[in-house]
Amino acid sequence: MPAALPRVLSVIPPMTQLNTPYPSTAYLTGFLRSRGVAAFQEDLAIALVLRLLSRDGLAQVAERARALPANAQSPAVQFFLAQQERYLATVGPAMAFLQGRDSTLAHRIVGRHYLPEGPRFAALDVYEDDGSGDPLGWAFGALGLTDKAKHLATLYLNDLADVLQGAVDARFEFVRYAEQLAGSQPTFDPLADPLADALAQAPTLVDEVLQQLTHEAVARHQPGVVLLSVPFPGSVYGAFRIAQALKAQHPHIVTVLGGGFVNTELRELADPRVFDFFDYVTLDAGERPLLALLEHLQGQRGRQRLVRTFVRNDDGAVQYVHLAEPDVAFAEIGTPTWDGLPLQRYLSLLDMLNPMHRLWSDGRWNKLTVAHGCYWKKCSFCDVNLDYIGRYEGASAQVLADRIAAIVAETGQTGFHFVDEAAPPKALKALAQELIARGTGISWWGNVRFEKTFAPELAELLADAGCIAISGGLEVASDRLLGLMKKGVSVDQVARVTRAFSDAGILVHAYLMYGFPTQTVQDTVDALEYVRQLFENGCIQSGFFHRFACTVHSPVGQSPEEYGVTLAPLPPGGFAKNDVAFIDPTGVDHDALGAGLKKAIYNYMHGIGLEQDVRMWFPFHVPKTTVRPGRIARALAAR
Repeated sequence: MPAALPRVLSVIPPMTQLNTPYPSTAYLTGFLRSRGVAAFQEDLAIALVLRLLSRDGLAQVAERARALPANAQSPAVQFFLAQQERYLATVGPAMAFLQGRDSTLAHRIVGRHYLPEGPRFAALDVYEDDGSGDPLGWAFGALGLTDKAKHLATLYLNDLADVLQGAVDARFEFVRYAEQLAGSQPTFDPLADPLADALAQAPTLVDEVLQQLTHEAVARHQPGVVLLSVPFPGSVYGAFRIAQALKAQHPHIVTVLGGGFVNTELRELADPRVFDFFDYVTLDAGERPLLALLEHLQGQRGRQRLVRTFVRNDDGAVQYVHLAEPDVAFAEIGTPTWDGLPLQRYLSLLDMLNPMHRLWSDGRWNKLTVAHGCYWKKCSFCDVNLDYIGRYEGASAQVLADRIAAIVAETGQTGFHFVDEAAPPKALKALAQELIARGTGISWWGNVRFEKTFAPELAELLADAGCIAISGGLEVASDRLLGLMKKGVSVDQVARVTRAFSDAGILVHAYLMYGFPTQTVQDTVDALEYVRQLFENGCIQSGFFHRFACTVHSPVGQSPEEYGVTLAPLPPGGFAKNDVAFIDPTGVDHDALGAGLKKAIYNYMHGIGLEQDVRMWFPFHVPKTTVRPGRIARALAAR
């Protein structure tokens, strides 16, 4: 007789997002339940923040802060200690307000006498008074009460994050925890690797609270297997601390590590010390490896028949086991479930005063994918050979609409964020038609390629079906570099597509890049001028500049000579391997240019400086742009 199926607990480790749960556990839990597995989920990221930012939590923080020498107390910590009683009195109500449970508190918050206003509130000084005596009057007017209060309460929370960072754990941030310890660290040696060293140190207050939450989750669910899904470097440390707590008090529980970070950084894992924390490490889409692992734990499958799984063998060495079996089709993975997650306790934050940018932090969105992978999979900066990009599979509009209906019925919430690498236009069109035919009233946004298929007619159809915003990669606004990237779009085409979305009432965010191989200072200045004109002509409302990072899995990392660069040697080690440095013969100081680019885009998103020469954003000499005035306007007129 095979052993009984173990109970499986999927965990979101800190930190990810505060406004909505990361979707990996929802997908895994829904899939496992569809296969008859007793599956549960916990978001220990939001649980950690809620436990720390409570009256009792702040009292413990204050105790640690007072133990610091006076010269070691940051301005945020000093202000917190001076206003301790006010913070203890207001933290509970402020959290309830940000959770949407006490909207009338907005009246007291906007009065600016209720919440203690620490160093983060100095950010308000950059805004000019519109004559009303209110530095935020330009953004919220006379009636934007709730949003204004939400922004002020977000500053209040950011002050408290600074206090946690200054008083109890220097690595703490709201959307990432100890991120610098994990990214592309080649070894897991406590003497050489900061992640392994940190795990060997005595726990901080943050670590202690996370351990408590871990043990409470085990007591609630009594799992035999715990899955830790790690999407980003900023959640690696938290995952290892959770596994450490499990091994210390619950050594019988099988721990499994997976997720986006593992899929990109740990593909050549060779350090056996990782398995002091985790029994198994799986790669890529988790459904098939987990089914094989559960069969193994039941005694129905030998260890050598696992799928895409790292183990520590009997000799103490790391072994990669992969019995090739077809992945579970995207159309058959089932509907994600948020059952068990505290949907009413997430925090809607308003950090950036931009209507598009706020979507990432404000509101609880049901995250869903329209298709697995990317239908284009040609971009030279992307990991096109890895499963999450390279294996493209879709599902019918009927299946997707059924999933949406089931999620709305379960959560009672109609906001969706489609988290595809690039949602295919054909699938979006079919889904829009299906949603309209069913009369399904949802609001949704997602990521696309700015390709010519998105004509005004399709943009209008998507808007009619509930599309409120679109994000997409413009990368470097240079036709030469877009060609080198194999992006498959031109600057003029991006202008016409984004304007079609804007004309349909859909907000548009552009992902922007700098530092791509062979990118010159002139390329960068010209790209910024194109971006300025896109804002000026109402094509985009939001954007963000990312520094190009070369990964070992991308076409640039695989064939650097085709892009005019030379890769630096990778350090030896058996842990993380993803980002790789490169030598660009142009010799451009992209870091110096990046500061000016980010300052420019921040101001453009607030409608500031659009009439100015782009050279004003750089504190040093850069060449005049070669882009002619009105270039984007002419491209729009030509459509």
